[in-house]
Amino acid sequence: MKYFLIAGEASGDMHAARLIAALREVDGEASFAGLGGDKMQTEGCRLYQHYSKMAYMGYVAVLMHLKDIRANIRIAEQALLSEQPDELILIDYPGFNLRMAKFAKRHLPKTKITYDIPPKIWAWKQWRVHAIGKYCDRILGIFPFEPEFYARYGYACTYVGNPTVEAVEGFRIQDSGFRIQKDYVAVLPGSRRHEIDNCLPKMLAGAELAIRDVPGIEQIVVTQAPGIEREVYERLCNGHKAVVIREDTYNVVREAKAAVVNSGTATLETALLGCPQVAVYHVACGHLLNMLRPILFKIPHFTLVNIVAKREVIKELLAYEFTEATTVPPKPLQQSFATNEKMVNEKMKK
Repeated sequence: MKYFLIAGEASGDMHAARLIAALREVDGEASFAGLGGDKMQTEGCRLYQHYSKMAYMGYVAVLMHLKDIRANIRIAEQALLSEQPDELILIDYPGFNLRMAKFAKRHLPKTKITYDIPPKIWAWKQWRVHAIGKYCDRILGIFPFEPEFYARYGYACTYVGNPTVEAVEGFRIQDSGFRIQKDYVAVLPGSRRHEIDNCLPKMLAGAELAIRDVPGIEQIVVTQAPGIEREVYERLCNGHKAVVIREDTYNVVREAKAAVVNSGTATLETALLGCPQVAVYHVACGHLLNMLRPILFKIPHFTLVNIVAKREVIKELLAYEFTEATTVPPKPLQQSFATNEKMVNEKMKK
């Protein structure tokens, strides 16, 4: 079997790598190509493009990088035509991947199209459900309520469990010996360059307020995403009590007293690891988004932790609410470690 996988960010790269390893156990002769990251490449996937050159999110970022996005689309289309895969596996990254699903459906009629970790259309952009149902042969959901959601529109979706829960559970039984002598606040600014540029300065300011107000916390530890140069972090961290650690997010979070987290998979990981957190999300023209929020969003929360819990378990700051003054992580033990960890695990396994 020939597989072609597309993952557009760090969490997708991690999941794709695990999927490649699992597929190889079933079929030792399988071959893998696609667009993704270092972890996929380590598992033997031949990359046509690294996700660090693809990770654009939000209208402003997309408009600023239209030339790059068009180039990536051409790379993906030409690679698909060249590879002629038996199966195309799309992982999250909806704007790009839905276009690739449509292209493959039209030009590669023998290729089976699987959407693994489909976009969260139950929260916003519900109209995409018809494109997913039309172009994809198989939809694999990671939230227990997704099969029912798709069924309302006449499409089949299979709940396969959440890879984040599995990854964290596998990590927790290990002890890498990771230790930082000083108590610290963890800062997870995301995996996209524009996210880091827009979010990290305010996240650092909020973390420093926690250091000032909570006795015993002396330091900030910033996680560095793969594919992002260390110089980016060093420039933004200049003048702050911060150290940068590369690709060791789980250990950093597990040992932290609290965390400031850019919204996404990392908020769920942080909750499962039992670390108190505040979640942030930068959006250009934030006040306008706030006015349109009741129209655009079908659910009251935007972080995965609160969506799964169906209530506010962690503090979330969206758009204009995300400022240096508001971005202060909860004091240690102010949030219950057990509440985060036990509740999220139970919800994800239902």
